[in-house]
Amino acid sequence: MSETAATVSGARFAWPVRVYYEDTDAGGVVYHANYVKFMERARTEWLRALGFEQDRLREEYGIVFAVRRFSLELRRAARFNDVLEVTCAPEPPRRVSLEFDQAVWRQQEVLATGRVGVACVDIHRFVPAALPEPVRQAVRAAADMNATG
Repeated sequence: MSETAATVSGARFAWPVRVYYEDTDAGGVVYHANYVKFMERARTEWLRALGFEQDRLREEYGIVFAVRRFSLELRRAARFNDVLEVTCAPEPPRRVSLEFDQAVWRQQEVLATGRVGVACVDIHRFVPAALPEPVRQAVRAAADMNATG
């Protein structure tokens, strides 16, 4: 698998990540906080695959996304030089927020799972803002595709 391109298998969005030495702790395994970073990158790439760049959303709509809730369950350890896939599956969008189920895989083995809630925030007032309609429509289509597999 290329380490620079996302894959979509059915409705599942997957972003490849290689584990670098800097990602590991003193025990030689991926430090727990780095799974959070891997999942953040996958959500960013998922949004990009839908046609939305975060800097353009900020410029054109005056919004950013802020994580408001995050849960992580670690099941197995990833190690230096592993090639992983980080998946991203959205739920149907709410008015001002998005919910995602995410997982980190090594081949067919799930290493970590996460549940992430993000809020759409107005950059000038830093209060919740409605998702722009083009984003809402794209996320709804992705969530529907995910639900039907």
